[in-house]
Amino acid sequence: MEARLTRRVGAAAAVVALVGVAAEVAAQRPAHNVSLRRAAGYRTANFVVQAPTAELAREIGESAEELRESLAIEWVGQPMPQWSEPCPIQAKVSPALGAGGATTFVFDRGTVFGWEMEVQGSRERVLDSVLPHEITHTVFASYFRQPLPRWADEGACTTVEHRSEIAKQERLLIQFLKTGKGIPFSKMFAMKEYPVDILPLYSQGHSLTQFLIEGHGKQEFLEFLADGMQDENWRRVVQKHYGYDSLYELQNEWLGWVRADRPRLDNRSDAPVQLASANEPITPIRDLSQSSLAKQPSVYAQQLEPAPTPPMASVYSGGKVWR
Repeated sequence: MEARLTRRVGAAAAVVALVGVAAEVAAQRPAHNVSLRRAAGYRTANFVVQAPTAELAREIGESAEELRESLAIEWVGQPMPQWSEPCPIQAKVSPALGAGGATTFVFDRGTVFGWEMEVQGSRERVLDSVLPHEITHTVFASYFRQPLPRWADEGACTTVEHRSEIAKQERLLIQFLKTGKGIPFSKMFAMKEYPVDILPLYSQGHSLTQFLIEGHGKQEFLEFLADGMQDENWRRVVQKHYGYDSLYELQNEWLGWVRADRPRLDNRSDAPVQLASANEPITPIRDLSQSSLAKQPSVYAQQLEPAPTPPMASVYSGGKVWR
């Protein structure tokens, strides 16, 4: 996922892109069945869809409307008002394409507008992962009306994806933590732009978001973000909303949760699980068996559908990142 913010007088334009896991050759391969030159259109109250076939355009448009309502109710407790202008959705659908998407919009003096969305992937992944992810970005943008911290925006939007996509993030998280690519929370919370190595931010942001939501719920998570964006004193709001005295303490509690097999760890590996921080060594983790988190059902405890992990490759095109 990538969001780039470009400032201009009185406004901020945001580009938010879903980064899927796919081979470079699949993203670059020309395919007549994903061309939009002969795309079919479908119009709903809030979306105008262009897709390879009329049936796909209708299916994507109706799904987008349903997700727009259900995800807004799930996260903020009520549906969003109808937009003044519909959001165009350009859809490329083919089994040869990796899951990915991009959404753009503009913040201007407390308003948000200028929605545009692109989605790509197989029909299944577009409908059950890419579209929910991108629609959740619009819910957060409409609710907060300002850019969110990168880790929280991408992390929360990943929680609504299909289990197979979440499973990929879980496997990548453990890989990153065991190879020194984890991001210390003091650095991650301060990020306003994406790092060069973007995937660790996605995996770690998703895992931390799930950790906070499982322990305290979505409403507390939104209040935590709104409070923190007022002065960016994340140590203060972490203590106020979650009871941790510092980001470092939260970091180690989260690591303990990950070590407790949420997500499932590859216990056959002897590599340590730790963050890439020369100045903040990992401290012993508190016993979670007596904590409230131990009593919470976890999505990570469920049996995830197996999903192959193809070689990682990046394609940079038009200011967006596709993987």
